[in-house]
Amino acid sequence: MLPTPIADFIDEYCSRGPARFHMPGHKGRFLPECACDVTEFDGAGDLFAKDGIVVDSEAVASSLFGCRTYYSTEGSSLVIRAMLALATRDGNRKVLAARNAHRAFLSAAILLDLEVEWLCAERTDNLLHDGNAAEATCYLSCPLTARQVAAAIDACDRPPAAVYLTSPDYLGGMADVAAIARVCREKGVLLLVDNAHGAYLKFLPVSRHPIDLGADLCADSAHKTLPALTGGAYLHLSPAAASRFGDAVKETMALFATSSPSYLILRSLDLVNRYLEDYPARLEAFLTKTDALKRRLTDAGWSLPYDEPLKLTLAAKPYGYTGDDMAKRLYADDVIPEFYDPDFVTCMLTPENTDEELARLEASLAAIPKRFPMEQTPPPFRLPERILSPRDAFFSPRETVPVEQSEGRICASAAVACPPAVPVAVSGEVINREAVLLMQYYGFETVSVVR
Repeated sequence: MLPTPIADFIDEYCSRGPARFHMPGHKGRFLPECACDVTEFDGAGDLFAKDGIVVDSEAVASSLFGCRTYYSTEGSSLVIRAMLALATRDGNRKVLAARNAHRAFLSAAILLDLEVEWLCAERTDNLLHDGNAAEATCYLSCPLTARQVAAAIDACDRPPAAVYLTSPDYLGGMADVAAIARVCREKGVLLLVDNAHGAYLKFLPVSRHPIDLGADLCADSAHKTLPALTGGAYLHLSPAAASRFGDAVKETMALFATSSPSYLILRSLDLVNRYLEDYPARLEAFLTKTDALKRRLTDAGWSLPYDEPLKLTLAAKPYGYTGDDMAKRLYADDVIPEFYDPDFVTCMLTPENTDEELARLEASLAAIPKRFPMEQTPPPFRLPERILSPRDAFFSPRETVPVEQSEGRICASAAVACPPAVPVAVSGEVINREAVLLMQYYGFETVSVVR
Protein backbone atom coordinates (compact mmCIF):
# COMPACT_ATOMS: atom_id res chain seq x y z
CA MET A 1 0.00 0.00 0.00
CA LEU A 2 1.40 3.38 -1.00
CA PRO A 3 2.36 5.76 1.81
CA THR A 4 0.20 8.80 2.56
CA PRO A 5 2.49 11.04 4.64
CA ILE A 6 0.26 14.13 4.68
CA ALA A 7 -2.92 12.27 5.66
CA ASP A 8 -1.03 10.23 8.25
CA PHE A 9 0.46 13.33 9.86
CA ILE A 10 -2.88 15.17 10.00
CA ASP A 11 -4.81 12.15 11.27
CA GLU A 12 -2.24 11.53 14.02
CA TYR A 13 -2.28 15.22 14.96
CA CYS A 14 -6.08 15.28 15.23
CA SER A 15 -6.17 12.08 17.27
CA ARG A 16 -4.06 13.72 20.00
CA GLY A 17 -6.62 16.46 20.60
CA PRO A 18 -4.02 19.24 20.79
CA ALA A 19 -4.70 22.75 22.03
CA ARG A 20 -4.63 24.72 18.77
CA PHE A 21 -3.05 28.12 19.21
CA HIS A 22 -2.30 28.38 15.51
CA MET A 23 -4.32 29.21 12.41
CA PRO A 24 -7.01 28.61 11.18
CA GLY A 25 -9.39 30.46 13.46
CA HIS A 26 -11.93 27.64 13.63
CA LYS A 27 -9.48 25.67 15.85
CA GLY A 28 -10.66 22.40 14.33
CA ARG A 29 -14.31 23.05 15.16
CA PHE A 30 -17.22 24.89 13.46
CA LEU A 31 -17.63 22.37 10.59
CA PRO A 32 -16.85 18.64 10.63
CA GLU A 33 -14.18 19.00 7.94
CA CYS A 34 -12.39 21.68 9.96
CA ALA A 35 -10.76 19.01 12.12
CA CYS A 36 -8.32 18.18 9.31
CA ASP A 37 -7.83 21.78 8.20
CA VAL A 38 -4.43 22.74 9.59
CA THR A 39 -1.61 25.10 8.65
CA GLU A 40 2.17 25.05 8.41
CA PHE A 41 3.69 24.23 11.78
CA ASP A 42 6.49 21.91 12.89
CA GLY A 43 6.10 18.65 11.02
CA ALA A 44 3.33 19.81 8.72
CA GLY A 45 5.75 20.91 6.05
CA ASP A 46 5.22 23.63 3.48
CA LEU A 47 3.86 23.26 -0.05
CA PHE A 48 6.84 25.08 -1.54
CA ALA A 49 9.60 23.79 0.77
CA LYS A 50 12.37 21.54 -0.53
CA ASP A 51 11.70 18.78 2.00
CA GLY A 52 8.99 17.55 4.38
CA ILE A 53 5.79 15.54 4.12
CA VAL A 54 4.51 17.44 1.09
CA VAL A 55 7.68 16.66 -0.85
CA ASP A 56 7.42 13.04 0.30
CA SER A 57 3.86 12.85 -1.00
CA GLU A 58 4.82 14.50 -4.29
CA ALA A 59 7.47 11.80 -4.71
CA VAL A 60 4.72 9.18 -4.51
CA ALA A 61 2.69 11.05 -7.12
CA SER A 62 5.79 11.28 -9.30
CA SER A 63 6.18 7.51 -9.20
CA LEU A 64 2.56 7.06 -10.28
CA PHE A 65 2.74 9.52 -13.18
CA GLY A 66 6.25 8.48 -14.22
CA CYS A 67 7.59 12.05 -14.21
CA ARG A 68 8.43 14.84 -11.80
CA THR A 69 5.14 15.97 -10.26
CA TYR A 70 4.32 18.94 -8.04
CA TYR A 71 1.10 19.78 -6.18
CA SER A 72 -1.10 22.85 -6.51
CA THR A 73 -3.97 23.72 -4.18
CA GLU A 74 -5.13 26.48 -6.53
CA GLY A 75 -6.08 24.36 -9.50
CA SER A 76 -4.50 24.27 -12.92
CA SER A 77 -4.74 28.06 -13.07
CA LEU A 78 -1.71 28.30 -10.78
CA VAL A 79 0.08 25.59 -12.72
CA ILE A 80 -0.54 27.30 -16.07
CA ARG A 81 0.97 30.55 -14.79
CA ALA A 82 3.97 28.69 -13.42
CA MET A 83 4.50 26.74 -16.66
CA LEU A 84 4.56 29.92 -18.70
CA ALA A 85 6.85 31.70 -16.23
CA LEU A 86 9.29 28.80 -16.39
CA ALA A 87 9.17 28.59 -20.17
CA THR A 88 9.87 32.31 -20.61
CA ARG A 89 12.33 32.86 -17.75
CA ASP A 90 15.28 33.37 -20.15
CA GLY A 91 13.67 36.54 -21.51
CA ASN A 92 12.03 35.13 -24.66
CA ARG A 93 8.37 36.02 -24.10
CA LYS A 94 6.94 34.84 -27.42
CA VAL A 95 4.43 31.98 -27.10
CA LEU A 96 2.37 30.33 -29.82
CA ALA A 97 -0.97 29.33 -28.31
CA ALA A 98 -4.07 27.53 -29.54
CA ARG A 99 -6.89 30.06 -29.48
CA ASN A 100 -9.15 28.05 -27.17
CA ALA A 101 -6.96 28.79 -24.14
CA HIS A 102 -8.50 29.17 -20.70
CA ARG A 103 -8.52 32.64 -19.19
CA ALA A 104 -5.75 31.47 -16.81
CA PHE A 105 -3.47 31.56 -19.85
CA LEU A 106 -4.52 35.13 -20.58
CA SER A 107 -3.96 36.21 -16.97
CA ALA A 108 -0.46 34.74 -17.22
CA ALA A 109 0.11 36.66 -20.45
CA ILE A 110 -0.90 39.86 -18.66
CA LEU A 111 1.21 39.23 -15.57
CA LEU A 112 4.28 38.09 -17.54
CA ASP A 113 3.82 40.52 -20.45
CA LEU A 114 3.88 37.68 -22.97
CA GLU A 115 3.88 38.18 -26.71
CA VAL A 116 1.14 35.79 -27.80
CA GLU A 117 0.67 34.58 -31.36
CA TRP A 118 -2.67 32.80 -31.64
CA LEU A 119 -3.08 29.60 -33.62
CA CYS A 120 -6.53 28.88 -35.03
CA ALA A 121 -7.94 25.78 -36.63
CA GLU A 122 -7.24 25.47 -40.34
CA ARG A 123 -10.91 24.95 -41.08
CA THR A 124 -13.42 27.43 -39.72
CA ASP A 125 -16.66 25.97 -41.02
CA ASN A 126 -18.93 24.47 -38.39
CA LEU A 127 -19.84 20.94 -39.34
CA LEU A 128 -21.99 20.34 -36.29
CA HIS A 129 -24.59 18.26 -38.09
CA ASP A 130 -22.61 15.30 -39.39
CA GLY A 131 -20.82 14.35 -36.18
CA ASN A 132 -17.40 14.79 -37.79
CA ALA A 133 -15.37 16.06 -34.86
CA ALA A 134 -12.14 16.13 -36.86
CA GLU A 135 -13.64 18.83 -39.03
CA ALA A 136 -16.01 20.64 -36.66
CA THR A 137 -14.73 23.78 -34.99
CA CYS A 138 -16.11 26.39 -32.67
CA TYR A 139 -14.56 28.86 -30.31
CA LEU A 140 -14.23 26.17 -27.64
CA SER A 141 -12.36 23.74 -29.87
CA CYS A 142 -9.19 24.34 -31.87
CA PRO A 143 -7.95 21.21 -33.65
CA LEU A 144 -4.39 22.09 -34.68
CA THR A 145 -2.21 19.90 -36.87
CA ALA A 146 1.50 19.26 -36.49
CA ARG A 147 2.04 20.68 -39.99
CA GLN A 148 0.28 23.87 -38.97
CA VAL A 149 2.36 24.22 -35.79
CA ALA A 150 5.57 23.65 -37.75
CA ALA A 151 4.60 26.33 -40.26
CA ALA A 152 3.73 28.77 -37.47
CA ILE A 153 7.10 28.26 -35.76
CA ASP A 154 8.93 28.73 -39.07
CA ALA A 155 6.99 31.95 -39.76
CA CYS A 156 8.12 33.58 -36.49
CA ASP A 157 10.74 36.33 -36.70
CA ARG A 158 12.53 34.50 -33.89
CA PRO A 159 11.93 31.08 -32.34
CA PRO A 160 9.14 31.17 -29.73
CA ALA A 161 9.79 30.09 -26.18
CA ALA A 162 6.93 27.61 -26.29
CA VAL A 163 3.89 26.22 -28.02
CA TYR A 164 0.82 26.02 -25.77
CA LEU A 165 -2.08 23.61 -26.32
CA THR A 166 -5.34 22.85 -24.53
CA SER A 167 -6.02 19.12 -24.77
CA PRO A 168 -8.53 17.73 -23.95
CA ASP A 169 -10.59 20.80 -24.60
CA TYR A 170 -13.85 21.59 -22.84
CA LEU A 171 -15.94 19.65 -25.34
CA GLY A 172 -13.69 16.60 -25.38
CA GLY A 173 -11.60 17.28 -28.47
CA MET A 174 -8.04 15.97 -28.23
CA ALA A 175 -4.99 17.29 -30.05
CA ASP A 176 -2.39 15.08 -31.72
CA VAL A 177 0.03 15.84 -28.91
CA ALA A 178 2.58 13.24 -30.02
CA ALA A 179 2.93 14.67 -33.54
CA ILE A 180 3.04 18.26 -32.29
CA ALA A 181 5.61 17.29 -29.65
CA ARG A 182 7.87 15.84 -32.36
CA VAL A 183 7.69 19.12 -34.27
CA CYS A 184 8.49 21.16 -31.16
CA ARG A 185 11.40 18.90 -30.26
CA GLU A 186 12.85 19.13 -33.78
CA LYS A 187 12.67 22.91 -33.66
CA GLY A 188 13.92 23.31 -30.11
CA VAL A 189 10.67 24.77 -28.74
CA LEU A 190 9.05 23.74 -25.47
CA LEU A 191 5.57 22.19 -25.62
CA LEU A 192 3.20 23.14 -22.78
CA VAL A 193 -0.16 21.40 -22.45
CA ASP A 194 -3.19 22.43 -20.44
CA ASN A 195 -4.35 18.91 -19.63
CA ALA A 196 -6.68 20.09 -16.86
CA HIS A 197 -9.42 17.72 -17.99
CA GLY A 198 -7.12 14.75 -18.56
CA ALA A 199 -5.32 13.71 -15.37
CA TYR A 200 -6.78 10.22 -15.86
CA LEU A 201 -5.23 9.80 -19.31
CA LYS A 202 -2.06 8.40 -17.73
CA PHE A 203 -4.03 5.42 -16.43
CA LEU A 204 -5.70 4.25 -19.63
CA PRO A 205 -4.60 0.81 -20.90
CA VAL A 206 -2.30 2.76 -23.24
CA SER A 207 -1.37 6.11 -21.73
CA ARG A 208 -2.54 9.20 -23.61
CA HIS A 209 -1.06 11.58 -21.08
CA PRO A 210 0.74 14.56 -22.65
CA ILE A 211 4.03 13.89 -20.85
CA ASP A 212 4.08 10.35 -22.21
CA LEU A 213 3.33 11.75 -25.66
CA GLY A 214 6.29 14.14 -25.56
CA ALA A 215 5.12 17.34 -23.85
CA ASP A 216 7.65 19.19 -21.71
CA LEU A 217 5.33 20.69 -19.09
CA CYS A 218 1.76 19.78 -18.32
CA ALA A 219 -1.06 20.98 -16.05
CA ASP A 220 -3.55 18.43 -14.68
CA SER A 221 -6.55 19.22 -12.50
CA ALA A 222 -6.81 16.30 -10.11
CA HIS A 223 -10.20 17.57 -8.98
CA LYS A 224 -11.78 17.40 -12.43
CA THR A 225 -11.46 13.69 -13.19
CA LEU A 226 -9.85 12.21 -10.07
CA PRO A 227 -11.39 12.33 -6.57
CA ALA A 228 -9.32 15.19 -5.15
CA LEU A 229 -11.02 18.17 -3.53
CA THR A 230 -11.71 21.16 -5.77
CA GLY A 231 -8.46 23.05 -6.32
CA GLY A 232 -6.19 20.01 -6.27
CA ALA A 233 -3.92 19.97 -9.32
CA TYR A 234 -0.55 18.78 -10.61
CA LEU A 235 2.36 20.29 -12.47
CA HIS A 236 4.21 17.60 -14.43
CA LEU A 237 7.66 17.95 -16.00
CA SER A 238 9.34 15.70 -18.51
CA PRO A 239 12.82 14.45 -17.51
CA ALA A 240 14.44 17.05 -19.78
CA ALA A 241 12.30 19.86 -18.33
CA ALA A 242 12.95 18.69 -14.77
CA SER A 243 16.68 18.79 -15.44
CA ARG A 244 16.44 22.22 -17.08
CA PHE A 245 14.31 23.98 -14.47
CA GLY A 246 15.44 22.16 -11.33
CA ASP A 247 14.99 24.11 -8.11
CA ALA A 248 13.24 26.97 -9.90
CA VAL A 249 9.93 25.12 -10.09
CA LYS A 250 8.63 25.62 -6.55
CA GLU A 251 10.04 29.10 -6.34
CA THR A 252 8.17 29.97 -9.53
CA MET A 253 4.92 28.41 -8.35
CA ALA A 254 5.18 30.39 -5.12
CA LEU A 255 5.21 33.63 -7.12
CA PHE A 256 1.56 33.11 -8.02
CA ALA A 257 0.30 31.10 -5.05
CA THR A 258 -1.10 31.83 -1.64
CA SER A 259 1.27 31.39 1.29
CA SER A 260 -1.56 29.56 3.09
CA PRO A 261 -2.32 26.49 0.96
CA SER A 262 -5.30 24.36 1.94
CA TYR A 263 -4.24 21.27 3.84
CA LEU A 264 -7.64 19.78 3.15
CA ILE A 265 -6.74 19.85 -0.55
CA LEU A 266 -3.19 18.61 0.11
CA ARG A 267 -4.57 15.75 2.19
CA SER A 268 -6.91 14.80 -0.63
CA LEU A 269 -4.07 14.83 -3.18
CA ASP A 270 -2.08 12.62 -0.84
CA LEU A 271 -4.97 10.14 -0.53
CA VAL A 272 -5.53 10.16 -4.31
CA ASN A 273 -2.11 8.52 -4.64
CA ARG A 274 -3.37 5.46 -2.79
CA TYR A 275 -6.61 5.57 -4.82
CA LEU A 276 -4.55 5.40 -8.01
CA GLU A 277 -2.94 2.08 -7.05
CA ASP A 278 -5.86 0.06 -8.44
CA TYR A 279 -7.34 2.85 -10.55
CA PRO A 280 -6.24 1.54 -13.99
CA ALA A 281 -8.36 -1.60 -13.60
CA ARG A 282 -11.35 0.38 -12.27
CA LEU A 283 -11.00 2.90 -15.09
CA GLU A 284 -10.85 0.20 -17.75
CA ALA A 285 -13.96 -1.49 -16.35
CA PHE A 286 -15.81 1.82 -16.20
CA LEU A 287 -14.88 2.71 -19.77
CA THR A 288 -16.42 -0.56 -20.93
CA LYS A 289 -19.72 0.75 -19.52
CA THR A 290 -19.37 4.27 -20.89
CA ASP A 291 -18.34 3.05 -24.34
CA ALA A 292 -21.46 0.86 -24.42
CA LEU A 293 -23.57 3.84 -23.31
CA LYS A 294 -22.11 5.99 -26.08
CA ARG A 295 -22.83 3.28 -28.67
CA ARG A 296 -26.44 3.01 -27.53
CA LEU A 297 -26.88 6.77 -27.71
CA THR A 298 -25.38 6.86 -31.20
CA ASP A 299 -27.68 4.04 -32.30
CA ALA A 300 -30.60 6.07 -30.94
CA GLY A 301 -29.71 8.98 -33.20
CA TRP A 302 -27.58 11.15 -30.95
CA SER A 303 -24.49 12.86 -32.36
CA LEU A 304 -21.42 12.52 -30.13
CA PRO A 305 -18.82 14.48 -32.04
CA TYR A 306 -15.80 14.28 -29.70
CA ASP A 307 -13.73 11.35 -28.57
CA GLU A 308 -12.34 12.04 -25.09
CA PRO A 309 -13.01 8.84 -23.09
CA LEU A 310 -14.50 10.43 -19.95
CA LYS A 311 -16.60 13.09 -21.64
CA LEU A 312 -20.01 12.59 -23.16
CA THR A 313 -20.68 15.60 -25.39
CA LEU A 314 -23.94 15.73 -27.29
CA ALA A 315 -24.42 17.90 -30.36
CA ALA A 316 -27.92 19.11 -29.60
CA LYS A 317 -29.10 20.70 -32.82
CA PRO A 318 -28.90 17.56 -34.99
CA TYR A 319 -31.41 16.10 -32.52
CA GLY A 320 -33.68 19.12 -32.91
CA TYR A 321 -32.89 21.16 -29.79
CA THR A 322 -30.58 23.83 -28.54
CA GLY A 323 -28.12 22.77 -25.89
CA ASP A 324 -29.86 25.12 -23.46
CA ASP A 325 -33.24 23.41 -24.03
CA MET A 326 -31.71 19.97 -23.70
CA ALA A 327 -29.97 20.92 -20.45
CA LYS A 328 -33.29 22.13 -19.01
CA ARG A 329 -34.76 18.69 -19.65
CA LEU A 330 -31.83 17.04 -17.89
CA TYR A 331 -32.08 19.43 -14.96
CA ALA A 332 -35.80 18.62 -14.67
CA ASP A 333 -34.76 15.01 -14.03
CA ASP A 334 -32.08 16.14 -11.56
CA VAL A 335 -29.37 15.05 -13.98
CA ILE A 336 -26.80 17.85 -13.86
CA PRO A 337 -24.41 18.25 -16.81
CA GLU A 338 -21.05 19.96 -16.58
CA PHE A 339 -21.71 22.47 -19.33
CA TYR A 340 -24.15 23.52 -22.01
CA ASP A 341 -24.37 26.23 -24.62
CA PRO A 342 -26.56 26.76 -27.70
CA ASP A 343 -24.96 23.79 -29.49
CA PHE A 344 -23.67 21.26 -26.98
CA VAL A 345 -24.32 19.54 -23.69
CA THR A 346 -21.27 18.08 -21.97
CA CYS A 347 -21.33 15.50 -19.19
CA MET A 348 -18.11 14.59 -17.36
CA LEU A 349 -17.91 10.97 -16.27
CA THR A 350 -15.64 9.20 -13.78
CA PRO A 351 -15.60 5.76 -12.14
CA GLU A 352 -17.19 7.43 -9.12
CA ASN A 353 -20.42 7.70 -11.15
CA THR A 354 -22.60 4.74 -10.22
CA ASP A 355 -24.41 2.40 -12.58
CA GLU A 356 -27.65 3.94 -11.32
CA GLU A 357 -26.47 7.42 -12.26
CA LEU A 358 -25.46 6.31 -15.74
CA ALA A 359 -28.89 4.71 -16.12
CA ARG A 360 -30.58 7.95 -15.00
CA LEU A 361 -28.62 9.92 -17.58
CA GLU A 362 -29.55 7.47 -20.32
CA ALA A 363 -33.20 7.40 -19.29
CA SER A 364 -33.40 11.18 -19.20
CA LEU A 365 -31.95 11.40 -22.71
CA ALA A 366 -34.20 8.61 -23.96
CA ALA A 367 -37.24 10.60 -22.81
CA ILE A 368 -36.33 13.46 -25.18
CA PRO A 369 -38.11 12.87 -28.51
CA LYS A 370 -35.99 13.40 -31.60
CA ARG A 371 -37.11 16.28 -33.75
CA PHE A 372 -36.21 17.73 -37.13
CA PRO A 373 -32.60 19.01 -37.03
CA MET A 374 -31.99 22.67 -36.34
CA GLU A 375 -29.85 24.37 -38.97
CA GLN A 376 -28.45 27.33 -37.04
CA THR A 377 -24.70 27.14 -36.36
CA PRO A 378 -22.34 29.49 -34.51
CA PRO A 379 -21.13 32.52 -36.44
CA PRO A 380 -17.72 32.01 -38.08
CA PHE A 381 -14.68 33.16 -36.16
CA ARG A 382 -12.09 35.54 -37.62
CA LEU A 383 -9.01 36.35 -35.58
CA PRO A 384 -9.20 40.02 -34.52
CA GLU A 385 -6.39 42.48 -35.09
CA ARG A 386 -4.15 43.08 -32.08
CA ILE A 387 -3.45 46.72 -31.26
CA LEU A 388 -2.12 46.51 -27.70
CA SER A 389 -0.40 43.81 -25.71
CA PRO A 390 -2.68 41.95 -23.31
CA ARG A 391 -0.90 43.62 -20.41
CA ASP A 392 -1.16 47.16 -21.77
CA ALA A 393 -4.84 46.69 -22.62
CA PHE A 394 -5.73 45.19 -19.25
CA PHE A 395 -4.11 48.02 -17.30
CA SER A 396 -5.54 50.78 -19.49
CA PRO A 397 -8.48 52.91 -18.36
CA ARG A 398 -11.65 51.04 -19.31
CA GLU A 399 -15.38 51.17 -19.56
CA THR A 400 -18.11 48.59 -19.95
CA VAL A 401 -20.32 48.80 -23.02
CA PRO A 402 -23.14 46.69 -24.44
CA VAL A 403 -21.81 44.05 -26.81
CA GLU A 404 -23.76 45.49 -29.72
CA GLN A 405 -21.85 48.77 -29.29
CA SER A 406 -18.40 47.21 -28.98
CA GLU A 407 -17.40 46.72 -32.62
CA GLY A 408 -14.20 48.60 -33.37
CA ARG A 409 -13.31 49.04 -29.68
CA ILE A 410 -10.21 47.54 -28.08
CA CYS A 411 -11.00 44.73 -25.66
CA ALA A 412 -9.67 45.52 -22.17
CA SER A 413 -10.64 42.45 -20.18
CA ALA A 414 -11.31 39.10 -21.79
CA ALA A 415 -14.92 38.38 -22.60
CA VAL A 416 -15.49 34.91 -21.12
CA ALA A 417 -18.30 32.76 -19.83
CA CYS A 418 -17.46 30.46 -16.94
CA PRO A 419 -17.54 27.63 -17.55
CA PRO A 420 -15.57 27.22 -19.77
CA ALA A 421 -13.73 30.56 -19.41
CA VAL A 422 -12.38 30.55 -22.96
CA PRO A 423 -12.23 34.12 -24.30
CA VAL A 424 -14.13 35.16 -27.41
CA ALA A 425 -12.30 38.50 -27.40
CA VAL A 426 -8.84 38.88 -25.89
CA SER A 427 -7.33 41.90 -24.16
CA GLY A 428 -5.64 44.17 -26.70
CA GLU A 429 -7.63 43.07 -29.74
CA VAL A 430 -9.97 45.20 -31.80
CA ILE A 431 -13.41 43.65 -31.45
CA ASN A 432 -14.51 42.79 -34.98
CA ARG A 433 -17.97 42.06 -36.29
CA GLU A 434 -17.47 38.31 -36.00
CA ALA A 435 -16.56 38.65 -32.32
CA VAL A 436 -19.67 40.74 -31.69
CA LEU A 437 -21.87 38.11 -33.33
CA LEU A 438 -20.16 35.31 -31.39
CA MET A 439 -20.59 37.10 -28.06
CA GLN A 440 -24.27 37.69 -28.83
CA TYR A 441 -24.69 34.07 -29.89
CA TYR A 442 -23.24 32.84 -26.60
CA GLY A 443 -25.27 35.24 -24.48
CA PHE A 444 -22.74 37.94 -23.57
CA GLU A 445 -24.46 41.22 -22.78
CA THR A 446 -21.54 43.56 -22.03
CA VAL A 447 -17.80 43.71 -22.64
CA SER A 448 -14.98 45.71 -21.07
CA VAL A 449 -13.15 47.97 -23.55
CA VAL A 450 -10.32 50.46 -23.44
CA ARG A 451 -11.69 53.92 -22.77
